[in-house]
Amino acid sequence: MSIPRTVYKMHATGNDFVVYEDSQGNLEPSADQVRWLCDRHFGVGADGVIRLAHPRDVSDLDQEAIEGCDRFGCQWFMDYRNADGSLAQMCGNGTRAITLFAQKQGLAPTMEGSSFLLGTRAGVKRIVSRSPMSDDGGHVFTVNIGAWTMGPLGGRMVDGGALDGSAPGTLVDMGNPHVVVLAGLGKGPVGSGSDVAGADASSGVSVRNPTPAGLPEAVTTLLSRSDLPDLDELDLEKQPSAHPGLEEGQNIEFLRLESMDSQAGRGHAAMRVYERGVGETLSCGTGLSASGVVLRALTGLDHWTIRVGGGVLGVDVDDQEVHLTGEARLVSRLTLEDIPRNLT
Repeated sequence: MSIPRTVYKMHATGNDFVVYEDSQGNLEPSADQVRWLCDRHFGVGADGVIRLAHPRDVSDLDQEAIEGCDRFGCQWFMDYRNADGSLAQMCGNGTRAITLFAQKQGLAPTMEGSSFLLGTRAGVKRIVSRSPMSDDGGHVFTVNIGAWTMGPLGGRMVDGGALDGSAPGTLVDMGNPHVVVLAGLGKGPVGSGSDVAGADASSGVSVRNPTPAGLPEAVTTLLSRSDLPDLDELDLEKQPSAHPGLEEGQNIEFLRLESMDSQAGRGHAAMRVYERGVGETLSCGTGLSASGVVLRALTGLDHWTIRVGGGVLGVDVDDQEVHLTGEARLVSRLTLEDIPRNLT
């Protein structure tokens, strides 16, 4: 059998994972095993599976990638699989979850401000421990998601699935591909200095209605090309499409711009995401990072608080990198009993 009998259930702002340690390098899962573990009716249930292994024991890594981990002194690798069994280059929420797991296993330092180097298929990432967010088991980490590249604003169109309409999207590469869509504006202030809410705080602004004065031109331009319903009304049961799309597929994020404070250089937004190989998830770390990149390009603000279905995270963007701050939790330790015979 190539999966252990004991696994752990974890989540990072609702993005949930089955995780386990494989220090001996003999527990690499098959695609069928991943699909079974992630099945919410017949398995454990999760958005993905993370095996914590040494880089040399990850079969799809080439020698260059292994040597890259060695140069950084990185001993551990996040072998992440999507719920459909496919390999994933990167998972921002997964880095926080597996770092907390490594701490619990005695493989990573636990002091506030300490850092943990983690190999991923998108390169080596540094995760820094912050003070616990609460007294009930949640731990906060900041991960350097790393370099980003962005295509032309609104250079793709997103439609299809069960969307009632279409909108322009922007391609962002965070080590994995994203298309980010500005789907609307908020109905009220979030914090102080709310330029968006202040433009029409009494009734809110829908993308189907004229956009308020005072918004950046890039925002109004994108909204003028969109006829999507409000973020909360989007039907993401079926996979939306991006045109032109990538052969490998892409994650698609939908944003609602809720407030801007130009003096503080900060803003608030809400996000929903459809992850390739998974479906809609409560959170997506690289999707949040890609959204921060696009929000910065639209508004000039570097620091964002973004609300997703699983909680609230901080996204800080500069010309080179993105840093993501959020919580992770260990939910349970599980013993697998009824494993289908064809998977053992």
